[in-house]
Amino acid sequence: VQLVESGGGEVQPGGSLTLSCTVSGAPYPVYDMAWFRQALGKERQAVAAIRYGGNYKYYDDSVKGRFNISRDNGKNKLSLQMSGLNSEDTGMYYCAADFRRRGYGLEDRRKYDVWGQGTQVTVS
Repeated sequence: VQLVESGGGEVQPGGSLTLSCTVSGAPYPVYDMAWFRQALGKERQAVAAIRYGGNYKYYDDSVKGRFNISRDNGKNKLSLQMSGLNSEDTGMYYCAADFRRRGYGLEDRRKYDVWGQGTQVTVS
C-alpha cells in the first residue's frame, strides 16, 4: 500500500493551497484518513481527519474555518483545501490511512497504519 501526497509549495500569507493524497495498492477500502503536519522541531500532529463515509470530520482548533478535508472513495483520494494560510501553517504535511480500524481518536497518530512521504508547505 502506498500513499502519495501532492500539492505542496510556497505561498504568501493569506494564500491558498490544495493538497491531495492518492492511495494505491490497497487490498480493501481505507477506513479513516487524516492529514498531519510537522513543523521544524515539533511533533507531528493532526490538522484534519475524516471517517470513511465522510459523515464526521475532525479539525484542529488552529485550522477550523480555514481548512476543509474531503475524500473520494471511488478514486481512493483524500484532499485538504487550505485557505487563509499563515506562517504557523508551515510544515511537512503527511497523509495517513487507517486500515485496521484501531480504536483511537481521529487525531491520534497511533490510529494510522500507513503514511505518505509528505509534501512541504511553506508560508512566507
